[in-house]
Amino acid sequence: MIAPYDAMMADQSEDGARVRRLLSEQLDQNERNGFDYVWEYIARREQLPPEGDWRIWMIMAGRGFGKTRSGAEWVRMIADSNPEARIALVSSSLAEARAVMVEGESGLLAICRPGHKPHFEPSLHRIRFRSGAQAQLFSASEPESLRGPQHSHAWCDEIGKWPLAHERATRCWDNLLLGLRLGCDPRIAVTTTPRAVPLVQRLVAQAAAGNDVAITRGSTVDNTEHLAERFMEAIASEFGDTQLARQEIGGELLEDIEGALWTRSLLEQAREHGSVPDQARVVVAVDPPAGTAGDECGIIVAALGSDGIARVLADCSLNGAAPADWAQTVANAAQEWDADRVVAEANQGGAMVESVLRAADKALPVKLVHASRGKIARAEPVAALYTAGRVRHVGVFARLEDQLCGLLVGGTYAGPGRSPDRADALVWALTELLLGRRPASPSVRQI
Repeated sequence: MIAPYDAMMADQSEDGARVRRLLSEQLDQNERNGFDYVWEYIARREQLPPEGDWRIWMIMAGRGFGKTRSGAEWVRMIADSNPEARIALVSSSLAEARAVMVEGESGLLAICRPGHKPHFEPSLHRIRFRSGAQAQLFSASEPESLRGPQHSHAWCDEIGKWPLAHERATRCWDNLLLGLRLGCDPRIAVTTTPRAVPLVQRLVAQAAAGNDVAITRGSTVDNTEHLAERFMEAIASEFGDTQLARQEIGGELLEDIEGALWTRSLLEQAREHGSVPDQARVVVAVDPPAGTAGDECGIIVAALGSDGIARVLADCSLNGAAPADWAQTVANAAQEWDADRVVAEANQGGAMVESVLRAADKALPVKLVHASRGKIARAEPVAALYTAGRVRHVGVFARLEDQLCGLLVGGTYAGPGRSPDRADALVWALTELLLGRRPASPSVRQI
């Protein structure tokens, strides 16, 4: 027989591993077949529910930590022990709830041993467990769908990605709390990458105040032995030594700098994934380095969609590149994205900037722009466009976003590096797309 839960939890150390190995040698073949599905044996300690009388358990950790597996296993444990359990499974959309929480590699169907899997009813968005417990899928995009149902437990996945428009995320959470009134010990498990959005910040504040919220923190490297080496290399290359690396890999909730034009929450609200509308216009904006080498060259690709929304598509910026190299990068980006215009700041040797770009591709549609105000003064109206919901980021641009969050009201830069060159290129791109002069409309004047 497999040891009871207390014995399973007794030791997660090397001695514990030796004990578990000895125990496994005493199992028959049927028990061995199910051994890999005994979560309490194979989980790291931080993946198991914490002790104490918590009401909300939030795992806030880096990508690849094993958050989804932890949430799914917690739901399975609840369902196995409580036939009366009614569990809400909430994600940013029904599609994500199904793809990740139910059918994903670490979802509810995958973690159960063959012959013991729950029955999933896709048309009803419902899961029936063998014990009699049930789970229902919900979308955070539809907060009112949680207004009526009652639950005993809930698993909320990636609350940092829940839609922020019209306060959908917080409305969804509040409706869930009001419906969590079945059973004698209602509880919620939350699994999320840390993002500075209101709901995550609210739970962190409640935990600090001791309001029945337990937080488990962790990083991507905690789960290295179960992650592909190529994945680890990719995230190191993508995020490097940026502040976002502390968030996406280290699992740290980044705090905003007081007086910043851009906040992490504002950028998360602007985040967009998947297909985008047709592009009416594409620009590549360049903030050339002041010297011949050693400084960063900001190169940003942005487009104006048919819906009137501007989207940041790529950050091709280079550090320490010679003029010929960054000019060629600009030419390549213009060709790849079929750019209508290359906007280049001309304050640092205007004629030279144009000649270098023409040398890379003489057909480049270059437009030189001159800065009459400082970088931060030019950035203020662009930051207002984000607040108005007129700009989206198609993906995550770690270094660019670090610079944006370092631009402060009053003309100070407190971000990484000597100068916000990537942010300045973005400002030129969005100014060209959304704030440029428009042709005058016909009008009638009284003479």
